[in-house]
Amino acid sequence: MRRCAQCAVDVEGHWTRCPLCAAPVAGEAAPSPLPAVPLNFSRRRVWKALFLTSLAVILASFLAQLLFGAAADIGLVRSVWLGLTAMWLVVLMAVRKRRNVAKGTVYLVVLIGLVCVYWDYLSGWNGWSLTYAVPALCASAIIAVLITVRVMRTEVGEHILYSGLTVLLGLAPLVFLGLGWVTNPVPSVVCGALSICALVVVQVARGAEVRHELAKRLHV
Repeated sequence: MRRCAQCAVDVEGHWTRCPLCAAPVAGEAAPSPLPAVPLNFSRRRVWKALFLTSLAVILASFLAQLLFGAAADIGLVRSVWLGLTAMWLVVLMAVRKRRNVAKGTVYLVVLIGLVCVYWDYLSGWNGWSLTYAVPALCASAIIAVLITVRVMRTEVGEHILYSGLTVLLGLAPLVFLGLGWVTNPVPSVVCGALSICALVVVQVARGAEVRHELAKRLHV
């Protein structure tokens, strides 16, 4: 086992420097029985991923305006900026708190979604909230959670339940579409497709961990 002469402690795992004082360690590496937990993350990578994602969303909104005409401009522009704002809020919350990120994301989506619906109701109910705002919020929340989980290397146990709930919220626009409450089906379809893709990606990439965590939490 490797040992730090400066701290006089044994160091498990494949560390080349002491995690306490950063001094070189001596000895043979020994595998650690504990799961690897990153001590830090690169804020530069977080901001880079967030900036590139935001740029891609803005470009996609311009393309959507060209494809669907000026009729969708007002609702689309509102929803794009609303979604970008929500995505930045989620990631900023993750960087600052680093705990219960997905839980805060769910609360944020529900709260802002209800405010948009109420605003739409007070303005005469044009349907823009359910057609554009709610799908944009849900899609941006899914993207934000994926960014934080990927870049910040969040452990499965910290995000699995609320991340799953966030993805399920993304299926809500499909319910609104089925009930005929939306005026343009494209945002709901895109959000629903993103939710399904996120579920598939999580299942393929970390399916065993997800099933183990669910079994542990549900006591089955």
